[in-house]
Amino acid sequence: MVDIPRDTLTKAAEGDMKAFEQIYRAANGFVYGIAFRITNYKSDAEEVTQDVFMQILKNLKKFQFKSSFKTWVYRITVNTAINKYKHTSKEMKHRVDYKNTENLQGNIDKTDELINKESAERAIASLLNVLNPQQRACILLREIEGLSYQEISAALKININTVRSRLKRAREALLASAKEGAITHELQRN
Repeated sequence: MVDIPRDTLTKAAEGDMKAFEQIYRAANGFVYGIAFRITNYKSDAEEVTQDVFMQILKNLKKFQFKSSFKTWVYRITVNTAINKYKHTSKEMKHRVDYKNTENLQGNIDKTDELINKESAERAIASLLNVLNPQQRACILLREIEGLSYQEISAALKININTVRSRLKRAREALLASAKEGAITHELQRN
């Protein structure tokens, strides 16, 4: 996410919609990326992104610059995405992403590329599904977004030792799941 000048944030907090539009353009992809990695569905990530920007618009007046704007947006995004994930987790097993299906049917020339990409995304999503939402948030913020333990602690409003333990448990669960998958794959080949 591109740094947003303080005066732009202040103007947006005062109701300047052009300033808010600048914030949206600078942070939209960032918010969507985090939301997608937590929810695993485009439609959910889009909904979370909309919710996050509504919360930013509503609460920007309360932002006091005690933390960075990026950290504040992380916190809002992760919490909103985790809530969405929890809310829809029961139906997630039965959902089909029809947009991806339509893309496969419409682009016969790119079928292999799309299948490989979807396969990799499914493999990553399947590994991440081993984790609970709190572990998933920590691992995404650390390994995908590159935040330090301190930044994760601030973004999620949890103790730094909690960040460490969640990351440790998440890595252990991912390794165990990956080993189990490799063994199963090897057994199927023989």
